[in-house]
Amino acid sequence: MNKSHLIAHVAEELRTSKLQAALLVETVLKGIQKGLESDQSVTLTGFGTFELKPRKARVGRNPHTGEPISIAPGKRVGFRVGKALKDSF
Repeated sequence: MNKSHLIAHVAEELRTSKLQAALLVETVLKGIQKGLESDQSVTLTGFGTFELKPRKARVGRNPHTGEPISIAPGKRVGFRVGKALKDSF
């Protein structure tokens, strides 16, 4: 399922237009992003937890030349599945 499928599903479930469903989906995604920026994690009980995790600096390789390049430290978003979601499979 991609974003457009999700929007269509929300529109169908709520019996609303795809435009309104798209606005709802975008609002939820922006809320998750703001939560990660301010609190470093967002927990949706029964679904899972999004967390910012640090990534160490490392050495990679240029795929064209094979030369080593240094990759700066950064952050990545991790996701831990909640119990209810895990049990649904």
